Amino acid sequence: MASGTRGGLFDTSPPQSPVESSALLRWKRRIADKVSASILPIVRKVARPYIGGDTVDEAMCVADRLAGEGFATTLGYWDTGRETGRQVADNYLDVVRQLSAKNLDCYVSIKPPPLRFASQLAAELAAVAAAHRVRLHCDSHGTNVAGLSNAMLQGMVARYGGNGFGTTLPGRWSRSLRDADWAVEQALNIRVVKGQWPDRDDPKRDMSAGFLEVVDRLAGRARHIGVATHDFPLACEAIGRLRAAGTPCELEIMLGMPAKPLIHWADKAGVKVRVYVPFGSGFVPNAIGVLKRNPRLIYAVAKEHLTAAAGGFGAA
Repeated sequence: MASGTRGGLFDTSPPQSPVESSALLRWKRRIADKVSASILPIVRKVARPYIGGDTVDEAMCVADRLAGEGFATTLGYWDTGRETGRQVADNYLDVVRQLSAKNLDCYVSIKPPPLRFASQLAAELAAVAAAHRVRLHCDSHGTNVAGLSNAMLQGMVARYGGNGFGTTLPGRWSRSLRDADWAVEQALNIRVVKGQWPDRDDPKRDMSAGFLEVVDRLAGRARHIGVATHDFPLACEAIGRLRAAGTPCELEIMLGMPAKPLIHWADKAGVKVRVYVPFGSGFVPNAIGVLKRNPRLIYAVAKEHLTAAAGGFGAA
């Protein structure tokens, strides 16, 4: 979710299409905000199995449910851009402390931009996570903040060692090959993704080819890799290469994204599956994104909306 001015250091929103005018984007955002607000109560009811919810408690319930279904999880707090770094850090700390009381295979994904890359907040998070033996993992954002994110992470690793921390490497970035070497040197856990933010130095870089380049750079060297993609052929190829090199790895998918064929393949191949569960005050954009990826949910929401209008759910 957005944190600060779009395009700034604290912005975590994926970039918009460059062909769209700023005026058009503002209009589309206003419409999207109005639509999101109007259907949010319905989305909460219909899409509940597909979303992490608003609060840490709701996210924990989802993690418990997924654990019962045999899945490991990742919990990632999504901010709206209105929270302070202190408020964002407190949400992460709440997740860490609650996880320490549970027997879940789960780690916490953090977003450095909403934390303002603050070394003091990072040190506090690292100390609490290390004390509770809960892993922290840095999500990736734009190339303009990659260095700041790595510096923040480096400070945490310097105090507590790399095995309790992780970083994300987008195949879309040419710099990810250098970052892969750094991550291996730090003994970090690594998540490989295609990437939402383009490489400013190589905007036409092929994401899938880059993904496999990063995987090859890490194969036989990294301590552990999360292959985070819903691209079936790409996931199979990447995991095959890592296994051939004897590198520990798992498949990571996003909650709400269609993934039955991948999960079925992973089960047959003996590949561990981890589900990334986004939650928090950025719930509305997340929920709307889930709807876009699941046409059946759009139908269910529309049906609920019509029922409410006729005096059913949501009626006074």
